[in-house]
Amino acid sequence: MAGLMFTALLCLSAAAMTVTVRGEDPYFFFTWNVTYGTISPLGVPQQGILINGQFPGPNINSTSNNNLVINVFNNLDEPFLLHWSGIQHRKNSWQDGLLGTNCPILPGTNYTYHFQVKDQIGSFFYYPSTAMHRAAGGFGGLRVNSRLLIPVPYADPEDDYTVLIGDWYTKSHTALKQFLDSGRSIARPDGVLINGKTAKGDGTDEPLFTMKPGKTYKYRVCNVGLKSSLNFRFQGHTMKLVEMEGSHTVQNDYQSLDVHVGQCFSVLVTANQEPKDYYMVASTRFIKSILVGKGIVRYTDGKGHASPEIPEAPVGWAWSLNQFRTFRWNLTASAARPNPQGSYHYGSINITRTIKLVNSVSKVDGKLRYAINGVSHVDPETPLKLAEYFEIADKVFKYDIISDEGLAEGATTVTVAPNVVNATFRNFIEIVFENHEKSLQSWHLDGYSFFAVAIEPGRWSPEKRANYNLLDAVSRHTIQVFPKSWAAILLTFDNAGMWNLRSELTENRYLGSQLYVSVPSPARSLRDEYNIPDNTLLCGLVKDMPLPKPYTI
Repeated sequence: MAGLMFTALLCLSAAAMTVTVRGEDPYFFFTWNVTYGTISPLGVPQQGILINGQFPGPNINSTSNNNLVINVFNNLDEPFLLHWSGIQHRKNSWQDGLLGTNCPILPGTNYTYHFQVKDQIGSFFYYPSTAMHRAAGGFGGLRVNSRLLIPVPYADPEDDYTVLIGDWYTKSHTALKQFLDSGRSIARPDGVLINGKTAKGDGTDEPLFTMKPGKTYKYRVCNVGLKSSLNFRFQGHTMKLVEMEGSHTVQNDYQSLDVHVGQCFSVLVTANQEPKDYYMVASTRFIKSILVGKGIVRYTDGKGHASPEIPEAPVGWAWSLNQFRTFRWNLTASAARPNPQGSYHYGSINITRTIKLVNSVSKVDGKLRYAINGVSHVDPETPLKLAEYFEIADKVFKYDIISDEGLAEGATTVTVAPNVVNATFRNFIEIVFENHEKSLQSWHLDGYSFFAVAIEPGRWSPEKRANYNLLDAVSRHTIQVFPKSWAAILLTFDNAGMWNLRSELTENRYLGSQLYVSVPSPARSLRDEYNIPDNTLLCGLVKDMPLPKPYTI
């Protein structure tokens, strides 16, 4: 291999990983076997999805600009894909791992993902994007550390921990899928897990994490669940927020944090209390019957069980909205690049297009469907990205079947079809999410981070722009919209490809609350987008078609 300097073989959390360093950025090679296995996280045996025998799956520990090569062997009896939530895949939507971009990995076969965590830092996670597989596991943490040359705005912690919190169902993923396919809701979850477990509280629990007295630890907390917002807190300890979905934040202290589905926060916790066991707690928000998940954090040489009295969670969503308003971008810190985050003055860029998206829920032919601007998305057999690349989009989907204006007042008609919005490369766009429903929404955009400039009750109007945070809104990839409220984000569509914008609430997404944004490179140039990888799986109408002429410089 040209330029090979050295090769080392490591074992990381039972995930075989080879590290190859070339003259370019380092390569990390993983081999993952995806299988079924029996798990009992809530005491009820059920079929789980394991990666290399693990539930949750292995953590990926990388650094800015590393190349990750992950060979996934699908040993399930169903097609399977993994999605890397929050990884931007610059110029490379080929690796996004969704049914709109990729053909699924068929049972008994394998596919190798190859992507670079280019110009990113932060806390992310991966999960299965096919069927209802996420309800059975297959998810894990994905961290991107800062390069050593770039200072981080806090002292190195004693250790760095990943905390995956999420609601959980004891019904199998196949049963949940049958509910949705028959037009019914999956209803409420059965419990809350922290790293695949919940403490019994009977004195027999093993610690999830340990802390040395006087030391400070970093906890990366991600909500990997299906539908529930969770409040996360530590017994007897405050949390200092330092990072959120790839951005350094102003470092405020919090007693608890609301983490909505798909969101990730990094906090610092100092072991400054009496040496004994303490609970970390994740409990459901905005539903009547509160579900609680707990995990033990143990002081080394500590004596004494955790107190059964767990800290109270906040009530109502006004508290959560007020907390959102305290989140601020750290303008002086450097993220993946040496220049300070605040050197990008997003607030002074002219908006070239406003897209208002209104979510709705209704029945189509007697079955439950969720829609955006009156269109309920379905994935065609031919992935949208492949149809576009092979220039047969007109045989698979139509562009822009929704209006930029939202949903007309009183409109009830829902169209079930692929939902693809055409965007102009490098345009600066405003997207407004308007939620007329009584339940909270959580929205995620692939391929980008955006500036979360406002969340407010009521309906949006252009006059509301006067209330936008145009100075230090956090650059992130997921935003919640409270009931009967709206949220606004700003971003430049400068990453060519086909990118998913979706509800992070799995039932909503599965039943149509998603769309794709097509951001084509007008020059069809390698400066803007990589060519289709040689190992790309082909299916649907493109299965036996010859490859188009490749992009050039």
